[in-house]
Amino acid sequence: MAHEQLETYVVEKPEQAMALLNPLRAEILSRLAEPASAAEVARGINEIPQRVNYHLKALEKVGLVRRVGSRQVRNLVEVLYLAIARTYVLSEGLNWANDTVQQMKDQGSLSHLVQTAERIKRDAMLLLERSDQEVEVPSATLNASIQLASAEQRSAFVEEYVQLVNQLVAKYQPKEKGQETYQVVLAVYPKQGGDEA
Repeated sequence: MAHEQLETYVVEKPEQAMALLNPLRAEILSRLAEPASAAEVARGINEIPQRVNYHLKALEKVGLVRRVGSRQVRNLVEVLYLAIARTYVLSEGLNWANDTVQQMKDQGSLSHLVQTAERIKRDAMLLLERSDQEVEVPSATLNASIQLASAEQRSAFVEEYVQLVNQLVAKYQPKEKGQETYQVVLAVYPKQGGDEA
């Protein structure tokens, strides 16, 4: 069953931004890249279904999730929810204090990082199954560390990195349909343990 979902949604309403500021609601939202019930989400985050259901209704009220169907499970009917987008960007028009906006951006980025890591793990497991069947699966990874002294330097690095990656992706976009598609993921986060050689 196909359901429309935006890749990126610009958050302009304060009530939506406040919902994203709540770590549990942000986590629930990150679990709804595919339709799921409150019970499924609750199992995934080790939470009780009633609490997840409460937060799902709050997210639905502010328009960040929507009902996309239902299904019969034993003698119960489960409602299926879907996040309206895969990623969220906070609008500069929110006019909130800079530290509040930064906190929200950080939490949203971390939530997306967890979701992306889970997606990579799931995709890698499927590809490993293919390679077990003696199918060649070309892939590559890059792992690097960099020291960034300030928020301004971090921001400049990420902006330039994204720009260079976008140029590279545009250069190698297929001219014809039917060519194999590769997933490119970029993540920048603090190295656990601080300064290490």
